[in-house]
Amino acid sequence: MTRNTSLPSVSSFSAIPTALLPLFDALDDLAQAGLLRRLGPALARFMASLGVLNPAPLLACTILSELEGRGHSCLMLQELADNPSALLGWKNEQWSALAELAQPLPNDLASWRHCLSNCQQIWLVTDVGNNQQQPLVLDQDRLYLRRYWKDETNVADAIGARADSRRTVDIAQAQHWLNKLFDSSSAATEHAAEPDWQKIACAIALRSQLSIITGGPGTGKTYTVARLLALLFASATTPENLRIALAAPTGKAAARLKQAIDAALEELSDKVGSALPLAQLSSSMGAARTLHSLLGARPNTRFFSHHSGNQLDVDVLIVDEASMVHLEMMAAILAALPATTMLILLGDKDQLASVEAGAVLGDLCRNAEAGAYGAQTLDYLSLSCGIAVPQRYLGDGGALSQQTVMLRQSRRFSGPIGQLALAVNSGNNAAASAILRANLHTNDGPVLNWMTQAQTKEMLQLALNGRSGAEGGYCGYLSLLNEQPKNHVAGTNLVAEHEKWALNVLQRFESFRILCAVREGAWGVAGLNSAIEQALDSQKLIKRHSEWYIGRPVMITRNDHGTGVYNGDIGICLPDPLRKDAQRVYFLEGPTVRSVLATRLRDVVTAYAMTVHKSQGSEFSHTVLVLPEVSSPVLSRELVYTGITRARSNFTLVTPSASVFDDALKRRTLRASGLASLLDRF
Repeated sequence: MTRNTSLPSVSSFSAIPTALLPLFDALDDLAQAGLLRRLGPALARFMASLGVLNPAPLLACTILSELEGRGHSCLMLQELADNPSALLGWKNEQWSALAELAQPLPNDLASWRHCLSNCQQIWLVTDVGNNQQQPLVLDQDRLYLRRYWKDETNVADAIGARADSRRTVDIAQAQHWLNKLFDSSSAATEHAAEPDWQKIACAIALRSQLSIITGGPGTGKTYTVARLLALLFASATTPENLRIALAAPTGKAAARLKQAIDAALEELSDKVGSALPLAQLSSSMGAARTLHSLLGARPNTRFFSHHSGNQLDVDVLIVDEASMVHLEMMAAILAALPATTMLILLGDKDQLASVEAGAVLGDLCRNAEAGAYGAQTLDYLSLSCGIAVPQRYLGDGGALSQQTVMLRQSRRFSGPIGQLALAVNSGNNAAASAILRANLHTNDGPVLNWMTQAQTKEMLQLALNGRSGAEGGYCGYLSLLNEQPKNHVAGTNLVAEHEKWALNVLQRFESFRILCAVREGAWGVAGLNSAIEQALDSQKLIKRHSEWYIGRPVMITRNDHGTGVYNGDIGICLPDPLRKDAQRVYFLEGPTVRSVLATRLRDVVTAYAMTVHKSQGSEFSHTVLVLPEVSSPVLSRELVYTGITRARSNFTLVTPSASVFDDALKRRTLRASGLASLLDRF
């Protein structure tokens, strides 16, 4: 096999014993074959250059680097000892060949622990006096890269301290406003088996520096947080001075958060009347921002302007789509928050975890379904909102459980899409398949559709025109390109008319989206984007004469503070209304648009199709989820669930091979992390 010469060569480090060269060669071969990240073998060489000559720690740090790239924050030694092939997703013979070159390797958990704890470049946390900033850390049976151990420890400590804190609550005032904000005809009455969890969430949040509100689509997370904001305004001595920040991981999620809260507060203002000027208070909050923008991301570094030494000047921070927040970002948020700031995390614990390492919301919400509320919490809820929590939710889940509320009643997903999402989330293959198939034969146009054994031709037809009974297809937004305002119409404000037209184009494009499980291949993002683009060009719906063409949808792939665009933003290339032959890319910003010259955008990709990961925080009237021909470790129950729950009105599943859908539902995304264990202290 030809070895990748871009890997650091052994000669670039200090002398390494000849006996280790076959091991490094084998690691290079595995990287070349795509079974390891190139960073793993490079890290092993670096460790060897520091004097680590035992092959076992070198192999362990290579595996750790590989797992970090897959979203794990640490390497569980028990999994390494039990079944390293399964841990890495390799064939047994691939691991055996590598292990043969690394002999002698430990053969059980105790041996691995002993071996690694005696490596001079691995700090054993119980050996406090030997902390010399070694690159690796061994904490119990978990091996970390030091920065991930530090982030995980800092997050656990900060979350624990906040969960333990209690704010003084005026019970009579809280009761008055909670009863005013949540009327008796709410879910508590309609669904007697469950209390009003939205009301409970507001009461819980009022008493602490931390609250976590989780729930699936349609359970009313933003509805709840709008009422929580009204409650906070009502409880504040000077509500007009209450400093509230709204944030989300992506620009689109941030815009949707602000838009949803503004709409909910406007509706609520009629309910509360002049006693609480919600419209005025809402405008004082300002726009929602990305987390990078909020913290002041510094170009070309991992650092932020706001940190423990320069904290944010806010009283309340609300973070939406918290499932997308990775470990390092959560550590940065918590470090930048004063101890007196109230932090509210919103998200769906069952969605895909963050792209980068960690599954923070999942770890924080591990007891959310059980509730596990203690006696003091029950007394407080009884006094503040008159709710008796059912016995099945009682327990002693620790301080964090007392500040976590799971919203359980979906008001939007009660139909086929909701039923399908529930079946997928529970891993019920038979029920999920039956729900999909049941909708194939309705006469009034199915909400759901399953294109099994799909061919490329069928897929392209769906992409261009949608399907029977479901709006969508990209022909819709492209047809609006012919309605561009003309500059010769007398008495018109050309720029305003142009932006109104651009808004219409963007909104039509946002009604339909193709989501892929993988990036590469004919059924991945790259293959489908290319095929759709060619099909549109052949039908003269676009004129693809260069990279930038009118109607091209693009996704930003890297934050660019100079142009104000952020990773995940979606825009469409349209003519510049004032400059002939110039093009601008227009982005939705709530009910308006903003634009950037196309020539100023560097990191973009065409976005007829996008990954499920990138779709988090978005909703589309008609969502198409495309699975690849062959099953792979990236296909999971969480991925399928997330794809389904992006659909608002219609959902189509495309599977060249039906068995891939079944395989995905059997596979759960379980990320190695010590955060849950660390949080058990609180």
